[in-house]
Amino acid sequence: MAPSASSSAEQARKDLAARLGEIRLDAGLKGSELAQRLGWYPSKVSRIQSGTTSPSADDIRAWCTACDARDRAADMVQRLRDVEGMFVEWRRMERAGLRHAQESVRPLFERTTRFRAYSSWFVPGLIQSRAYTESVLRAVRRRRVAVDDVDAAVASRMERQRILHEGGRTFAFLVEESVLRSGMGGPEVMAGQLGQLVTVGSLPNVSLGVVPMRPDRARMPVEGFWIYDSEQVNVELVSGYLTITQPHEVTMYAETFAELADLAVYGAEARSMIALALRALG
Repeated sequence: MAPSASSSAEQARKDLAARLGEIRLDAGLKGSELAQRLGWYPSKVSRIQSGTTSPSADDIRAWCTACDARDRAADMVQRLRDVEGMFVEWRRMERAGLRHAQESVRPLFERTTRFRAYSSWFVPGLIQSRAYTESVLRAVRRRRVAVDDVDAAVASRMERQRILHEGGRTFAFLVEESVLRSGMGGPEVMAGQLGQLVTVGSLPNVSLGVVPMRPDRARMPVEGFWIYDSEQVNVELVSGYLTITQPHEVTMYAETFAELADLAVYGAEARSMIALALRALG
């Protein structure tokens, strides 16, 4: 199964701490000896090496210098930057408004050729209708964003959807059946969104699957995630935005996507489920 988001970020921190520990051991230093060279309390060395405390870039440079491993400092600082970038709280990502958050992923979308997206909460952004997008982003803005730039954020997301119609890209979307019945924005908005799913699902470079709600399903729903080629996974959590680039973790998400894809229905069966959801709106 896919790793939990919190465990992914925590493991990256522990890996960084372990690397620093290896540098100390390679230098033949005890923790107390390293602390003495650095002018630190021994407890600081212990906390950094155990992963309890995250080091600063200056801490890492000083650590490597004290261990006669200056040539490793740049690599270790980059590892720190990677760890810091793995998990970004929404309040930090959206500090300048929702448009900034939309624009920040543009380069990633433009360089990706194979998209895989699974959602257990909302319709994925690339296949949302304008009204549905506005409903989602206004709800987000009310809950956690001070800046009101929803109109600009909606326009940015709509503009990004052009990549669906550009050559050289393929898209596979999986949504839980519950997403079709979420009621986001009210009956009129949902009706338009369900129609949008039928339209997008007919595109030759798009695969749209619906995972039915069944009491005996073999794979339970998980958090929504995107896989960009085989290079990166992004996970949207209640608390923030997680970026995963470690190959073995990307593979785990790809395997999870394949398992969920095996449970989904496509084509006429998927359109039938969408039609049922549409009729349930009254």
